[in-house]
Amino acid sequence: MSKLLTSTLIATIALSANSVPDNKLLVKYVKRNIVKNPQVEVKGVTVIESTTHKDLPGWDILLTTMDLKYQKKDIHVPETMFIKDGLITGHLVNLKTGRDYRNEIKPTVPDSMYDDAHLLYGNKDAKHKIIVFSDPMCPFCQEVVPEIMKAAKEHPDTIALYYYHLPLLRIHPVSGTLTKIMHQAQQEGKKDVVEKMYSLKIDPRTTDLKKILPAVKKHTGYEITEEKLKDKKLLDAMKADEDTAGRMMVSGTPTVYIDGKWDKMRDGYKKLIK
Repeated sequence: MSKLLTSTLIATIALSANSVPDNKLLVKYVKRNIVKNPQVEVKGVTVIESTTHKDLPGWDILLTTMDLKYQKKDIHVPETMFIKDGLITGHLVNLKTGRDYRNEIKPTVPDSMYDDAHLLYGNKDAKHKIIVFSDPMCPFCQEVVPEIMKAAKEHPDTIALYYYHLPLLRIHPVSGTLTKIMHQAQQEGKKDVVEKMYSLKIDPRTTDLKKILPAVKKHTGYEITEEKLKDKKLLDAMKADEDTAGRMMVSGTPTVYIDGKWDKMRDGYKKLIK
């Protein structure tokens, strides 16, 4: 979406005296200050959560998704809005530290995300719950996520690991197929396939199923048909994960939450198993 949208550090617009403006004013702000491509239609702004931050007294923070339409496709793009005294901006930056608070705040994790379908390792009644949004071809995921899986497997009463798929298709298109395979294998109880996918060596740009499926079978021992990958239930599940990532304003991988809080450094799980 970077080519479709543009935002600025200092763009502000006068709003009503209310701390949280009505939706029409938010849409007007988005049209004037964020969406610059005339081919992108702004259909609305969905407020996910309203919050505050201890370092920003007097500021209300709206965590939203911009509901857009581009080339007949509905797109939901995360956007953070800081509001104070009738002004609104998309960024608040500490001049001394360079800290952009836009990058510090994520929505609260709803309890509904801790469901059996996404529980990968550990017991659902474990002391701590970890949520991971990941793409097996992401180099950072390959460093971090297998270690979190290992911790959950070895400490099932301490960590319950909930796994959500977020294939970064623009960077490695192959992940579109790999994540479908991973989801299906997990539903069949073959959780080891999910873990093994992180060490699969394959061209990240390929979308050729004639290459992908044999490579997966050779590496993981798991076999799946092309027809199964078109199953509506499977496609709906993948779309649901995508929608959840949008709801949580997740735009990169790996994104990790521990007990409902964003773990920016992605290593908080280590403290749980000391």
